[in-house]
Amino acid sequence: MSQASPSSTFSARVTELVRRLGMPVVVLLAALLFDLVFVTDAALDDHGPRFVDFALFPGIFAMVGCAIWARRRAAVAALVAAFALVAFTIFQRYLHTPAYSSVLANLSITDVVAGTEMTYYVARRVRPGVAFATISTLVVATLIAVFGRYSYGDIASSTIVSALLFGSVLLVAAVVIGVAGRTRSDGQREQREQRLRKLRRVNSLAMGQWPLIGALAIALLFEFGFTYDGGTRGFPVLFCSLGAAVVAVLSPRRPAEAILGVAGLILLSSLVVPFLHLGYNYELVGGIAPTQMIAGIGVVVNLVRAVPLVKAWPRIAVLAAVVAVGAILNTRPGGFRPMTDPQEIGSLALAAALVLGISVAVGLFLRSRDSERTQVMKAAVTDAQTTERMALARELHDVVAHHVTGIVVQAQAARMMGEKNPQLALEAMGRIEDAGTEALAAMRRLVRSMRGDAPAGASDLSEQATTDLVADLRKLVDGANHGIKTTLMLDLPANLPHEVGRSALRLVQESLTNVGKHAAGATEALVHAEVTGRELHLQVRDDGSEQARRPAGGSGGYGLVGMRERVALLHGRLTAGRGPDGGWRVEAWLPLEANGDDG
Repeated sequence: MSQASPSSTFSARVTELVRRLGMPVVVLLAALLFDLVFVTDAALDDHGPRFVDFALFPGIFAMVGCAIWARRRAAVAALVAAFALVAFTIFQRYLHTPAYSSVLANLSITDVVAGTEMTYYVARRVRPGVAFATISTLVVATLIAVFGRYSYGDIASSTIVSALLFGSVLLVAAVVIGVAGRTRSDGQREQREQRLRKLRRVNSLAMGQWPLIGALAIALLFEFGFTYDGGTRGFPVLFCSLGAAVVAVLSPRRPAEAILGVAGLILLSSLVVPFLHLGYNYELVGGIAPTQMIAGIGVVVNLVRAVPLVKAWPRIAVLAAVVAVGAILNTRPGGFRPMTDPQEIGSLALAAALVLGISVAVGLFLRSRDSERTQVMKAAVTDAQTTERMALARELHDVVAHHVTGIVVQAQAARMMGEKNPQLALEAMGRIEDAGTEALAAMRRLVRSMRGDAPAGASDLSEQATTDLVADLRKLVDGANHGIKTTLMLDLPANLPHEVGRSALRLVQESLTNVGKHAAGATEALVHAEVTGRELHLQVRDDGSEQARRPAGGSGGYGLVGMRERVALLHGRLTAGRGPDGGWRVEAWLPLEANGDDG
């Protein structure tokens, strides 16, 4: 089997780590990492007093601790977080520590993420009255932090509006999602389960796109900062970016429609920007908002991954045309100043073509990997089905055919001896009845296994084989379904591996069945089983001769095949053929310990 590529192995490990930690913890840690890098860089630069920015760390780590604690004690953790926000606001004002804004003014991205997660946990797990009081306390503490950490005069009205608007959106979203996940009464559980199934599908969709979500989150963070600088006029562009991010994350479900949706949002944003006279620009990404550009790359990748490239090109061309319009209109800030320089247009076109080519290449790579993974899964399913069929075929041949052969042999004996000795015929009929009952029981076990009630090869299916091979062999010989006197020579320990003992029982059973069917004139058979070294040695031989006529019931030719398969599964050895005295001899050596490759 081919080894997985390092990239796919790394992706699988990261996905598994995210599943173990949970998405809330991963988002919180990502926000903490961003703040650590950002604050450290600010503390070591040449703007203002050095190292003073490190005073932000205690408050950031306190919020992280409260958010993780809220997974167990939501209300208590939220109240402690509210106290920490107020306390560290006073602490930062006393040290004149500069405040940094993210989604909310004067709050780090970690503060915002931690507060939102705590609000969600409180809304989901705490009684309504207590939850209302706790969330209200947390909101008041947040407002104190927003307005209390600004120490350079009055806050601009646009900043106040932005903080109130973004804070309200986050608050409502956290409360609504939390309330939707609350435990309901019995009459509402079905609706809750439906909502949970939808949430699981969304979560599964998001888990498979963590690189795209991470890139979109970082881009959105910078756009929030741009929006603060540009005032309320930047909201239309920001909302278009938020919509494009959501569509990109959900694009694997309907990639063909998603790429048109992102193209429409980019076009709307591109047409609006010149009329807003924004004080910032998107020159780094060719006149397109960073989040919208990343969303466009994401939907191209998902479209090429899901749809053949021939069908995907028209929609990709529509997106490329929209990006070209945005680049021409918005590369130069300050109103409606379209780009007309052919050299600049050529440079942007080359960069856009390079980004598009990389996106298509990534989509093709993922498509190839998905195809390979599907083929591997199909091959695994086929192998499992083949193994199951082979196991059932062996059990059908070894167990049921054994009893049916006994019935045929006993019926032949009854027919030959019936006229001379009716008593022997009656005894044979009793044995026939017993063999038929056992055959029916074996058939029922096989049917139960095929219906999924018992696994193939299990002890219940396998003629109730026990862990005592000596007892099983004696019971097999005492049944005498093969019609030949059989001598046992056994030297076996009591701790044989179950799989080895079960396979040994089947090998002896099939060998004795063949004696009854094929050994003409046989009067005695010998079964010898002993442990030599680390192997179980089996030998079954008879004193008969090869039949000149076809045996009763015919021969399917699968007896030796099944025995060889059983031995091969245990990495053993099997020989079968005529002995020096003319009789038939079967010998097998079964390792008592696993060896070789298992797959």
